[in-house]
Amino acid sequence: MATETIIQREAPEIEAYKLGLMQQAKGLTSAPPTGGLPAIKAAGTSGLQQQAQNLATAGIGGYQPQLTAAQAAFTSGIGTLAGSQGMYDPNMAAGFMNPYQQAVADEINRAYDIQQRQAAGQAVGAGAFGGSRAQIAQQEIDRNRASALAKAQADNFLQAQQAAQQAFEAQQGRALQGAQQLGQFGVQQAALGELGSNLARQDVNLLSQLGETQRGIDQAQLEAQRQTQMQQIFEPYQRLGFYSDILRGAPTTQQTLTTSAAANPSLLNQIVGGAATGLGLYGAANKTGLI
Repeated sequence: MATETIIQREAPEIEAYKLGLMQQAKGLTSAPPTGGLPAIKAAGTSGLQQQAQNLATAGIGGYQPQLTAAQAAFTSGIGTLAGSQGMYDPNMAAGFMNPYQQAVADEINRAYDIQQRQAAGQAVGAGAFGGSRAQIAQQEIDRNRASALAKAQADNFLQAQQAAQQAFEAQQGRALQGAQQLGQFGVQQAALGELGSNLARQDVNLLSQLGETQRGIDQAQLEAQRQTQMQQIFEPYQRLGFYSDILRGAPTTQQTLTTSAAANPSLLNQIVGGAATGLGLYGAANKTGLI
């Protein structure tokens, strides 16, 4: 009894195209890409980034001279302020005594010497020289002399004390003002150090940002080169894929094969059938230019 088998297969021409496509794909994938796959590269530190690092390294501790000067000014100001807190010493008045005090005393003595001579002359003229009235007059003149000398001395000392006190207060004021100025100078020096440090930090940050931008551009260029090389490597595969998509949509043909269950085909029939099939594929491949 004969059986009928229906086999659907593509046309010999399409099969020949696909065989050729498979051979190309095998040849393409059996060997590594020419030159190998491109390595993934990272852009190195940019020039601006390196400059920022150098500036940051050089700027470490750059504020120290201002801080040292500020500390010295503060220390000097504290010492000056401490020195200005002393108490007034009355002995300072000695340096402000009237240098002509002896001349004042001599003038007082001369004046009272004249009074004594006048009093003595009057007593002689009155015939009372050496009497009690003459002695009383002389004692009064001596008492007035001593009082005048004491008053002159006291006035001189008082004036010297006042002058010394004023000089002391003036010196204290100058010392306090100097301490305040030194303190302000110290604050200014510290502020300059802080300002310099902040400005240097801003420069470093700006250079770092610019350097990072530059490094990003360099990285993008390296990646673009790698992507270009990868595109060149995979371009044949893309063409094969495009070709494969076209062949995938090619129509198929239907062939009917009738066999008999009663008898086996002879060896000669098998050889003839195989030769016919082979000649059909060869002709298709030859027609498409693959062979």
